[in-house]
Amino acid sequence: MNTPLTLAPVFVFFVTLLAVGFFARRRAKRVSGNFSSEYFIGSRSLGGFVFAMTFVATYSSVSSFVGGPGLAWQRGFGWVYYATIQVVSVMMVMGIVGKKIAIIGRKIGAVTVVDIVRARYSSDALANISAVVLVVFFTAMMAAQYSGGANLFAAAADVDYEAGLVIFALVVVVYTAVGGYRGVALTDTICAMVMLFGMGIIGFAIMRSGGGLKAIMEKIGEDPARLQIRSGGALSVPFLLSQWLLCGVCTLGLPQSLVRTLSYRDSRSLHRAMIYGTVVIGLMMAGMHLLGTLSHGVISEIPSGKTTDAIMPALIVQKLPPLLAGFAIIGTLAATMSTVSSLLIMAASAIIKDLWLRYRPKHGTPPDDKKLRRFSVLVTLIIGLISMLIAVKPPSVIVWINLFAFGGLQSAFFWTFLLGLFWKRANAAGATLAMVGGVVSYCLAMALRIPLGGSHHIVIGIGVAFVLFIAGSLLGKPEDEKTLRLFFPEAFPLPRRQPASGF
Repeated sequence: MNTPLTLAPVFVFFVTLLAVGFFARRRAKRVSGNFSSEYFIGSRSLGGFVFAMTFVATYSSVSSFVGGPGLAWQRGFGWVYYATIQVVSVMMVMGIVGKKIAIIGRKIGAVTVVDIVRARYSSDALANISAVVLVVFFTAMMAAQYSGGANLFAAAADVDYEAGLVIFALVVVVYTAVGGYRGVALTDTICAMVMLFGMGIIGFAIMRSGGGLKAIMEKIGEDPARLQIRSGGALSVPFLLSQWLLCGVCTLGLPQSLVRTLSYRDSRSLHRAMIYGTVVIGLMMAGMHLLGTLSHGVISEIPSGKTTDAIMPALIVQKLPPLLAGFAIIGTLAATMSTVSSLLIMAASAIIKDLWLRYRPKHGTPPDDKKLRRFSVLVTLIIGLISMLIAVKPPSVIVWINLFAFGGLQSAFFWTFLLGLFWKRANAAGATLAMVGGVVSYCLAMALRIPLGGSHHIVIGIGVAFVLFIAGSLLGKPEDEKTLRLFFPEAFPLPRRQPASGF
């Protein structure tokens, strides 16, 4: 492999992302108003296209471009069906809760999802728990993303995993820390476009190396189970139904998606983003997993000593000319970097905005914007480097780490937001019990590997959280009218003005 030629597009891509980060920093300095609003949600100014792309790029991670297609290579077309579950995520989040969160966020000046939790339940304890849960699960997800990106970069550059990890991590951490949310949104847009381009190149590699679709299908057909939806029982009905919760309905509880709804400009932007985002995420999820299945007609064995995560990198490096391999690699790297940058900026906001700034005024004067900017950059760098250190000993199969973190976040936040936004009786007692009980039960079920007839353990997390939420809300003290009026104005109509005397 001609390594310099392969690395040329990767180098240009890295430089572009860094340049965009510094451009966003200069732009932010010219924006008047609250620094936290600009750094963490881009001053609520994203148009429809950028809003859609940052949502899609955040959701589409290394598991979508490496881990998932690798399992599709192993399990066949059933895994493509499984992946299409995720197509509904944009419509569900934006359509069901997006507008309500944005309206409330503007009323109270919310910058993070924890601000929404604090305002709805009037509980600092619940808000603090929420911030800690975010940081813990986001750190796990970032470590998995770093691992996938570093493996791919190391294979392309012909360097050790550790060297690939350091280079890859430093680029994404620096442009995120410097550019803030606006930089993340702009780089996410670039990454989303690069992902689609890279997907096209990977498809070209498979068709060319496999001798066309007919020859590839004949090769795959040698194992009939790969042509079935249930893949010879590997994808059971209980498993698929539980995946509709994990990757479909319960995406309403993913904070990294919910926070995006605080950043769009107006209703027109939201409506356009719902269309753009659904089309693009459909192409990515169905397309990449279909390519993963078809790649079995080109690569018949997992590289020695590797897992299915090595299938896509091996396909790119072995089956493409050097320059095209470089472009395909940046498509996969883009999926990883866009997710890391989004999780990183949100983890930083949980520490700075939801914890440090919340309590610091009690012990001194609030910091000015200049000091806050320096501290925000420092915290973002530290979190990014901690995740990088965790990734030195990478997880075995990336997609399972990602789905574990998905389930943990959903167990904590799904009912907290869904019932909190649409059920007036929801209160702090119910939300706190649900968040703690849901996360603990989910993690214990995963650790003990409790058998559920093929279902994913998200069923336990969501089920326990629901029971605890209802019990706590019915037994606990209702929220005050001021809070309910903010979240349910339709239930508290303003009194009609009486006509003046004599009319």
